[in-house]
Amino acid sequence: MQLRKIYRKRKTLKKVNWLKTIYFNLKMFPFSTAIKLPVFLYGKVKFQELTGSIKIKAPLRTGMIGFGQPYELNSIQKGIAEIVLRGTIAFKGHCQVGKDYFVYVAKDAYAEFGHMSSLASSGKIICTQKIVLGNYARIGSESQLIDTNFHQMTDSQTGEKFSLSAPIIIGNYNYISNRVSIMQNTTTPDYCTIASNTLCNKSYLSLGENTLIGGIPAKLLRENITRDWSAEKKLLDNWLIIFD
Repeated sequence: MQLRKIYRKRKTLKKVNWLKTIYFNLKMFPFSTAIKLPVFLYGKVKFQELTGSIKIKAPLRTGMIGFGQPYELNSIQKGIAEIVLRGTIAFKGHCQVGKDYFVYVAKDAYAEFGHMSSLASSGKIICTQKIVLGNYARIGSESQLIDTNFHQMTDSQTGEKFSLSAPIIIGNYNYISNRVSIMQNTTTPDYCTIASNTLCNKSYLSLGENTLIGGIPAKLLRENITRDWSAEKKLLDNWLIIFD
């Protein structure tokens, strides 16, 4: 088991884009932090803008945050990953972002990633106000979290202007499948499972924990159901944490 773990780590380290990794860490952190390389960049990535800030609210570990981290079944990337960081991103522990991601955090916006939260391949985060992912909030491939309408919408009869943006809060131990769209005003309880191809656009806290929601828009599909986190947490940690 230990030899297998060492082999997997070496294989993962070979996929790190060391030039972008070193540049990113020196750009975003004080030297005393940057030298520990808490963020790894894997594969191709475009830095459209890096005028914001990154806060790490956990003990520093090398490679604890992975952008483009190869942890899924697919092995080939399109090379379209892009980061636009004008606001603040906070990490509360280890975090994985899969291949071909798009991460956008606007000026004065705040995005927070809980310990062992993740966004799988071809995922998209567009944060113009606030997006928070709880601990072990695992989000599937081709999913998107967007906290804005982008354009001002109004009631054509009353002239009322609708909110342009609103926070997204994803609870702890959420299991979110592929191609899920999570829009502004979405709040989920802890231990929530979201089915594939679902649209979330409101608070689901009243449904309680250990629930399955799905549909367009999402509704309650089943109660008393959850991912087997007690069995999987150790497996996830062993597979995804590069340096303990």
